[in-house]
Amino acid sequence: MTITVQRQDKTSQETLAELKQENGTKPEHTWTIEDSEELYQVQGWGEPYFSINAAGHVTVSPKGDRGGSLDLFELVGALKKRNLGLPLLIRFSDILADRLERLNACFAKAIARYKYPNTYQGVFPIKCNQHRQLVEDLVQFGQPFQFGLEAGSKPELMIALATLNTPNSLLICNGYKDREYIETALLATRIGHKPIIVLEQLEEVLLVIEAARKLGIKPVLGVRAKLSTKGTGRWGESTGDRAKFGMTIPQILSCINQLREVQMLESLQLLHFHIGSQISAISVIKDAIREASKIYVELKVLGANMQYLDVGGGLGIDYDGSKTNFHASKNYNMQNYANDIVAEVKDACEARQLPAPVLISESGRAIASHQSVLIFDVLSTSDVISETPVRQEQEHLIIRNFWDTYNTIKIENYQEAYHDAIQLNEEAKSLFNLGYLSITQRARAEQLYWACCQKILEITRTQDYVPDDLEDLEKIMASIYYVNFSVFQSVPDSWAINHLFPIMPIHRLDKQPTRRGILADLTCDSDGKINQFIDLRDVKSVLELHPLREVGGHEDGEMGRWGDGEMGRWGDTPDTPNNSQTTNNKQQTTNNKEPYYLGLFLAGAYQEIMGNLHNLFGDTNAVHIRLTPRGYEIEQVVKGDTVTEVLSYVQYDAEDLVESIRRRTEQALQENHITIEESQLLLQNYERSLSSYTYLA
Repeated sequence: MTITVQRQDKTSQETLAELKQENGTKPEHTWTIEDSEELYQVQGWGEPYFSINAAGHVTVSPKGDRGGSLDLFELVGALKKRNLGLPLLIRFSDILADRLERLNACFAKAIARYKYPNTYQGVFPIKCNQHRQLVEDLVQFGQPFQFGLEAGSKPELMIALATLNTPNSLLICNGYKDREYIETALLATRIGHKPIIVLEQLEEVLLVIEAARKLGIKPVLGVRAKLSTKGTGRWGESTGDRAKFGMTIPQILSCINQLREVQMLESLQLLHFHIGSQISAISVIKDAIREASKIYVELKVLGANMQYLDVGGGLGIDYDGSKTNFHASKNYNMQNYANDIVAEVKDACEARQLPAPVLISESGRAIASHQSVLIFDVLSTSDVISETPVRQEQEHLIIRNFWDTYNTIKIENYQEAYHDAIQLNEEAKSLFNLGYLSITQRARAEQLYWACCQKILEITRTQDYVPDDLEDLEKIMASIYYVNFSVFQSVPDSWAINHLFPIMPIHRLDKQPTRRGILADLTCDSDGKINQFIDLRDVKSVLELHPLREVGGHEDGEMGRWGDGEMGRWGDTPDTPNNSQTTNNKQQTTNNKEPYYLGLFLAGAYQEIMGNLHNLFGDTNAVHIRLTPRGYEIEQVVKGDTVTEVLSYVQYDAEDLVESIRRRTEQALQENHITIEESQLLLQNYERSLSSYTYLA
């Protein structure tokens, strides 16, 4: 008979508390909102739009330092009362206006500082975010600056022609072009537009010449150059001889000769280049501008009627707040960017005594990124059980050895103890497979293994240096937070290219986040997770989060309900624990839990339009918010996709589906496999699901 004996061993919680106290870890009750600001780097990536208030909630200042602020947590609560379910994309129109004003102000200041003898006239590249509400807002906000649009495809050209109504604004026509594209762009001059057709390939020169002659319209042309200057980061290969778009210097000269032969060289008025998106180093921008300026003046000398220099995109966003040349950051600000462009172009033109061009930029990411915030809720968590079991007499030798290892873990030996725990755990598995250890004994061994790991992890968190063999321990012990959104739909760059975005709780920030976790989305895909997060020094593999709380304020572990781990981990993937851990995971559901909201920031460029329908999760609900003297107003509500809508994208007809289910229920009724009440319930649920949001309520 096994007798349970109460020993004087300290509990895991007591031991860990002592370790924290001995090693100077900040007790939880002293945590402040300033600690949260530092932890999540809010001041680095969020200024001047995002901060934390005294209640521990994220606040949004849509007009930067020139207007009021909104409590994001309270705003989400108010929107939910309006029957807008999560995930929810909140677009702040005032941020869009502020970004546009700041960009134009920076160029105006640079032009004044260097006495540049011409102007700046920007355009927004529609490809960054084609949503109608955003493009219409941008056109409206850009009118005081004669801000235009850039189209990179025929559909985007259709948007620009119908939306852009600003007198004297520019319409830059990029991308692959067929005859219809070119004719449409030329005819747009008849209705008041100022299109500039940018020649990206030699084949387009003949198409333009033929279309211009046919229509009797004198075109305004540009030429896109492939610079030798290399970009940085993930898009660095978009420049150079192997770049997808643009012409080499010999090709540009051939273009000039073709236009001269047909007396159309006067139409060539613009030089365009692009050195990639999210340029993190200002030195790259300087080198590119210097090279492009030299090409510009040489084209002018050759007789081209040059009037414009389009520096393309590349103005970066500081996603991690580090202000470095790391790919998720940048080591310059918007004013530095404008200063260098203006100064380099002026110097090049003065050196050849040529008039300076109108400067154009296509800064989409810098304008659109900040304006939207994705809010989503946590559905449940899966945590490693690190609580030590009660010690018993007559334990198996390997379990007694585990106890000895656990009780002797100290700062002086924690690295050695970690390897001892790994070895003991492997021995326990082998003994179980050979039949010398019962399943109950194996479970106790695994519990002690995770208890050792937790104790060792707490020690590593107090150290300035973590040994290489312990670097993955934080990741191994991380919880999984199951969240109500799709990575593939809402942040595809996170999945496709490991792009970093700021992610943090939007409330409870006056309390210390005591958990470390990764985020798992709703899709049935092992890639449907986020396990890389911003950090000042490096990329983190886990995010600091709070435990879910019972309604009434109890945190998990006090009154929590734990399931059997059926939503366990993904198995032996490189960045998740192995299958043996799944049996030791405790699954915390959101039954009787307070809502826990996370926000994903700076994803207003590209992400909203590049999302895909993995598992048929569609567009999220979206709202447009604008500040008013009395608070805010909801300008527009854009409902997310219903199940019927996403099914239609893959050619399913909802009525046909309902009819198919109806016929099958009738057949089941005739065969007495279902009751009339059950059949009606099935049909009602089926029809209700078709009209519902694709995400969880």
